[in-house]
Amino acid sequence: MSTEHFVTHRNLLFTVAYEMLGSAADAEDVLQEVWLRWAEVPVEEVRDPRAYLVRVTTRLALNRLRTLARRREDYVGTWLPEPVLTAPDVAQDVELADSVSTAMLLVLETLPPTERAVFVLREVFDVPYAEIAEAVEKSEPAVRQIASRARAHVAERRPRTSVSAAERDAVIERFRAATETGDLQSLMDVLAPDVVLMTDGGGKVQAALNPIYGRDKVLRFLTAVTPEALEMEPVWLNGSPAIQFVIAGRRDGVGTMLVEDGVVTRLFLVRNPDKLDRVAGEVPLARL
Repeated sequence: MSTEHFVTHRNLLFTVAYEMLGSAADAEDVLQEVWLRWAEVPVEEVRDPRAYLVRVTTRLALNRLRTLARRREDYVGTWLPEPVLTAPDVAQDVELADSVSTAMLLVLETLPPTERAVFVLREVFDVPYAEIAEAVEKSEPAVRQIASRARAHVAERRPRTSVSAAERDAVIERFRAATETGDLQSLMDVLAPDVVLMTDGGGKVQAALNPIYGRDKVLRFLTAVTPEALEMEPVWLNGSPAIQFVIAGRRDGVGTMLVEDGVVTRLFLVRNPDKLDRVAGEVPLARL
């Protein structure tokens, strides 16, 4: 049945769309369109349902990505990817966790739409070049060139140092504890001198309109905006430990971090209420 094929590959298709769009809401919209098209296809005529569904998902996501690019030009303040609540075991797939991290999704945002699609399909999902060529409607030699260009682009911008999961988790816990207790010295120790803070309120709640650079400025901002009644709950977002901010029992925002050399080098805070829906329940991600 066509339904069985779609359900079998749904998590994969969502992950492909999410990595291309950086938005769970838009990824879900794409999947709705994929399902409507798939339901009209005679399944017996499809040689490889997985490849077919990935191809349709890619084309629809590319169309939406071009629309989103225009919409994001008018976005109020800093735009950050929509966070998704994930199970801790997502982190066991290191490549998947890295590919959906906030830091990597922001790197992918700097790629043109076709390059982003080619990079995601090849580097994350190991889709053959021939299938990618069909999905993006380019020749296979052209796709190989695009992939090479995209890899070089991402390599220049992605985090250059890696840390163990244990070290990363320990640093994030130190940040949470220092912020919750108001221990400024401990908070200073866990932040890199050149740390960058990005906050996303979408023009709907208070947030810094531009990135904040440097430990002293970041500390002043966090001290000024952190209410006394703030509670911090550990959660797993985008395959990594993160923090959920709660005020009077209401989710106020979430924070994810990039940890390098034992300190936080990038801090991403999402407060836009439109981007917090996928934090309420786990979102299954898959590469297969």
